[in-house]
Amino acid sequence: MSLSATERARYQRQLALAEIGAAGQEKLKAARVLIVGAGGLGSPAALYLAAAGCGTLGLLDCDRVELSNLQRQVLFDNNAISRPKAEAGRERLAALNPDVRIIAHAVELKARNVLEIFAQYDLLLDGSDRLSTRYLVNDACVILGLPLVSAAIHRFEGQVMTYIPDRGPCYRCAFPQAADGMVANCAEAGVLGVLPGVLGILQATEAIKLITGIGEPLTGRLLTYDALDMRFSEFRVTRRPDCAVCGDAPSITEPRDPQPLDGGGTAGLRRLSATDLRDMLQDTGSNAPLLVDVREVVEFAAGHLQGSVNIPLGQLPQRLGEVAPHPRPVFICRSGGRSLAACQLALGAQIASPANLEGGLLAWARAVDPALRVL
Repeated sequence: MSLSATERARYQRQLALAEIGAAGQEKLKAARVLIVGAGGLGSPAALYLAAAGCGTLGLLDCDRVELSNLQRQVLFDNNAISRPKAEAGRERLAALNPDVRIIAHAVELKARNVLEIFAQYDLLLDGSDRLSTRYLVNDACVILGLPLVSAAIHRFEGQVMTYIPDRGPCYRCAFPQAADGMVANCAEAGVLGVLPGVLGILQATEAIKLITGIGEPLTGRLLTYDALDMRFSEFRVTRRPDCAVCGDAPSITEPRDPQPLDGGGTAGLRRLSATDLRDMLQDTGSNAPLLVDVREVVEFAAGHLQGSVNIPLGQLPQRLGEVAPHPRPVFICRSGGRSLAACQLALGAQIASPANLEGGLLAWARAVDPALRVL
């Protein structure tokens, strides 16, 4: 798929990169990428992929633009309020780069339509804000053999990982199962406006690398970002032979809409404020909680809650047996993002009623103990 003179002028800076050049740019022009969720993550990813010359971009979102979206969803402006996100996003991207074909999917993603939609594309980016959608997207990509770049955000933290068929673990390998409501969404927990911009651009970067065949993708690696500490961390993830969708004997062979876990939508997750946990710690008997600090060793050494045990998040899948016997585990991190991921891992291992310290040790320092040092 050759480049026109206009395209050569537009992509001149990218063509100058020896790793991409004309051959790589032609691969981008031929690529078909679907972005699930035209929100905080999907907005920057879509803008940069359109600007980079990705030939076909699909935007899938059934919501309409609201005023509160504009703090972080940079694909839209005031004129887009009340309009369908997929349609408003299509117009914005077409204005940015008329050489890119933009397809708007203003539909709700369900098991009944996911395969038909996904089969039109070569690569998926998941920027959805619901756990059930993330699992549905992951399962459909595994079934269809499509690569997937998945990201999630919470307050001041985010994470991103890449799935490539037959080359590494899928999203369920890292997070076996959880239900909607377990992780608070942006409306409930809040989010720093620039945070999804960082993660969405990382998704777009991964997509460009996969399309052009350059660099090393985030396969088998979960990259996390802490905006407050301006720190990136990386955790190794391995393929699970017992994974429900990509394992040796998968139980999920076709997409399915989510079913509540244990008959309850939140699977028994408990959310604790700093003062809730303070009051809980007054019980020193058999009902005392087990405090599991999932930060890195250096962070833990700098300051932690008395009596807590340190199991870094990257080690948790292999050490959940240390947590399982306890009836009241409470997971703790710096600001609440990693501990939410820990709760998800615990639920996937059938550990009942894990609790998350909302806002993490930063919230504890503000509300309970200002002397606590938190890295």
